[in-house]
Amino acid sequence: MAGLQYWLWLTGRRGLSPAGALAVLDHFITPERVYYGEKEDFDALPLPDPVKRSLLDKSLDEANKILGDCDRLGLRVMTIQDAGYPQRLRQLADPPMVLYIKGRVFRFDEEAAIGVVGMRKCSPYGELWAEKLSMELADSGALVVSGIAEGIDARAIRGALKGGGPVVSVLAGGVDVKFPVENRFIYDDVAAAGALVSEYPPGTPHKGSHFRPRNRILSGLCLGILAVECEPVGGTMLTVNHALDQGREVYAVPKALGDGRAMGTNRLIHEGKAILVESARDILEDFVDQYPIKLAAVAPLAPEVVKARLAREEGESPRPEPERPEQEAAPRRERVPLSQQKARFTDDELAILAAASGAALTADELVEKTQVPMKYVLSALTMLQVQGAMEERPGRRFRALVELET
Repeated sequence: MAGLQYWLWLTGRRGLSPAGALAVLDHFITPERVYYGEKEDFDALPLPDPVKRSLLDKSLDEANKILGDCDRLGLRVMTIQDAGYPQRLRQLADPPMVLYIKGRVFRFDEEAAIGVVGMRKCSPYGELWAEKLSMELADSGALVVSGIAEGIDARAIRGALKGGGPVVSVLAGGVDVKFPVENRFIYDDVAAAGALVSEYPPGTPHKGSHFRPRNRILSGLCLGILAVECEPVGGTMLTVNHALDQGREVYAVPKALGDGRAMGTNRLIHEGKAILVESARDILEDFVDQYPIKLAAVAPLAPEVVKARLAREEGESPRPEPERPEQEAAPRRERVPLSQQKARFTDDELAILAAASGAALTADELVEKTQVPMKYVLSALTMLQVQGAMEERPGRRFRALVELET
């Protein structure tokens, strides 16, 4: 990690924006040379005086603390001068100097990445389509990118995981700060199957002022942005505007007139700023020539598969049904013969299925009963739901949908 402390020192200068940091780097070439610069070296820079004064503060204490936190949390730090830094972000007028990554490191320039965005307080219709389209995108080879808020973001993540693909969440705070707290389990799912990405160091709270800068990264990593449901003004439209400014494609899901939650998406379509979407293929056909191996000739999911994975009837509310009493007769479950179990499931999955066969359990309870580490439990739960062998019930409780022969 030699030299990283200078990157973290530079990005921690008070009042220094990403565009300002880029101007400083253009002049000094490396952050280490900036660190060893003197007052007269900074006088010619087009920066406010308070920022120039902050460059004279040579303490590395905070930078070293961040490096220690990254080591402790197992985070990757990527700088704009790293070979793996996305070219898509380098092309921005204000690219992030540093990215903190928890989970996999993706070669974004080789990914057919599609951002899925929308309202937090969305309708059941919006939830259903966010989950359905994200599932289709992931199943077809695209990389779904979203935030991690409740509403459309959460449903997009869930859909992508049900589609069997990884997913990336771009955050407005540290990758170790779970916000909102109600979605804390989604953080673990994303980190296990994909990646959490932020330009803010660990421990940084999710602030309102961080969301607009975050949005430019979300759209910047993607080939296109899908707006599922939004009003004419708000965070979703800010992301869409970033995408338009960056030359990205914009797509939108239409909805009946008169619903305020669809005024933004309907207006985008009406003004010709967004392409109307009815299925994931409406998006992917624009990029199949560019990414033929990832996206070529993938058959759409059969309707019965979509229905099973979404675990709800078409047109019904996507919100979970009320919990039924455990003593109520459960529906008939598939019985998996002993001879087929090893071929279908991993050892961790078998242990979890056995533990959750009689009652719906939380992830913590499954860890206690199986002694399988939490990160493996969360990963197994995701894959079991994708296979239709496990269902999530209200309260983040999980129950097996298959019966293991003993």
